[in-house]
Amino acid sequence: MRLIRVYIDATLAEGARVALGGAAAAHVRRVLRLEAGDAVTLFNGDGQDYPARIAGIGRDSVDVEVRGRSQARAESPLAITLVQGIARAERMDLVVQKATELGVAEIVPVATARSVVRLDAGSRDRKIAHWRAIAIAACEQCGRARVPAIGEPRTLTSWLAEPPGSRVRLQLSPDADASLASAARSEADVELLVGPEGGLEDAERHAALDAGYRGCRLGPRVLRSETAAIAAIAVLQALRGDLG
Repeated sequence: MRLIRVYIDATLAEGARVALGGAAAAHVRRVLRLEAGDAVTLFNGDGQDYPARIAGIGRDSVDVEVRGRSQARAESPLAITLVQGIARAERMDLVVQKATELGVAEIVPVATARSVVRLDAGSRDRKIAHWRAIAIAACEQCGRARVPAIGEPRTLTSWLAEPPGSRVRLQLSPDADASLASAARSEADVELLVGPEGGLEDAERHAALDAGYRGCRLGPRVLRSETAAIAAIAVLQALRGDLG
């Protein structure tokens, strides 16, 4: 039986009636073609799933009655923060989608010297909203009830100036001595830095090392930015998370 999950930005509680509007209502009506009485599962990012039934369908909204609440079980025990060099549109979208499916806790887009995409004040807000919508759709598909945080795009330099916190910092680098598997042997959560197309410049790599990142390689082949991010997250989740 197909489980249909829908995100709603609202407080949810058993017995409540909520109205889906906008894209969510259109998706339920036109894409899924659901009707009154059909079951759905709502989530709002608080880590809970809310089983519900459609109470009524209007022209521009869908009324839903919440029937219960349950703890979602799709969150990884390993919190991964992906610091991703901003890549071209479709490649960055792919990273956000797959990183969400693989269970990352946070995605921080950073502009680097070789980043092709440059965001001004207006486009930043649009990009954040766009990436968050991709993450929400990925959560609906994969069963997550927590939407990973999407950080405001910033320069790599400004990110490296932030206090490192307690996470182990790993930087993907094809010529590093250590493997990702060996570098990830720690009880701490992980902060993973991946460059954009063309990788990080030498000065950026050295600055990251000075900021506490450890260089590590991901096999003998040079991977595209989006491939490297997805593969590295999968390896980390297999080693210390919930894949395997």
